[in-house]
Amino acid sequence: MRQAHIFCNGIFAGVLTETDSGKYIFRYDESFLFDEKQTAISLSFPKSQREFTSTELFPFFYNMLSEGTNKAIQCQSLKIDENDSFGLLLATAHTDTIGAITVRKV
Repeated sequence: MRQAHIFCNGIFAGVLTETDSGKYIFRYDESFLFDEKQTAISLSFPKSQREFTSTELFPFFYNMLSEGTNKAIQCQSLKIDENDSFGLLLATAHTDTIGAITVRKV
């Protein structure tokens, strides 16, 4: 099992988990969830106490990854399998992301 802390504008928003069976789960942190100043991290993840689950990495997070030649270079230099989207997300989405979301390995 691998996990990532998800931050929105530097504020801890929740946890993204990849289970050993390949299932993906996103759950908001309660302090973020009940803070009325904070909005949902995306339209696909409305603020809710429920777990969001998927058999593939959620498109919202997948779209944070490089594509094409940039992806190949990142995977080669970081020694990450090109099919390991979660691993690539953990390795590259902690700084300099487009937008408010950053991802940090737990």
